[in-house]
Amino acid sequence: MQELDELDDDAWGTVFRDVILLTLIAFIAMVVILLPHVVPAKKQTEDQRAPGNVIVEMHWPSDMPVDVDLWVQAPNEFPVGFWNMGGPTFNLLRDDLGAEGDATDENFEITYSRGIPAGEYIVNVHMYGIVPPDRPVPVTVVVSVRKLYDEARQILKTVVELTRRNQEETAYRFRLTAEGDLVDGSVSTLRRPLITGRMGVK
Repeated sequence: MQELDELDDDAWGTVFRDVILLTLIAFIAMVVILLPHVVPAKKQTEDQRAPGNVIVEMHWPSDMPVDVDLWVQAPNEFPVGFWNMGGPTFNLLRDDLGAEGDATDENFEITYSRGIPAGEYIVNVHMYGIVPPDRPVPVTVVVSVRKLYDEARQILKTVVELTRRNQEETAYRFRLTAEGDLVDGSVSTLRRPLITGRMGVK
């Protein structure tokens, strides 16, 4: 009789350990499955919004030592260029004078944005220097967008020819969504001066 009681105790002990072990395994499995859904998404802070969401580059031939200026306007903001090098969204990272003070032979200017405000963007090129006789200055303008944690993707590219001093041309007007997508049918070259005729022109 005592032996039967001991066998029953061992059987119940084994069953109890098995039930506890299976319950623990099931709990761990549920935690692993639910964890991605329980952890809240990180709110994007100012520091996490790395610069370079909208990148506007302007290049002109390195053998043409002329001063061309890039002007970019974010939605509902003041234009950013050589005399206003920073705004809430855009910063001009390089003001190239063509030949003066260059560490490299390449002629280019570039602006970076922090964030992607939804709305219309305007990109203009302005000929400050004197244009060489009988030789227009071809200016290549490239617009790229980098969404959060993605690589920059070129969305627009054009060449604008400048033929006279103080000439300002609109390379692009376009609209972006807050996610950085180009709005269909929003791209145009409808001229809108950002600098000529205003105070502060070089």
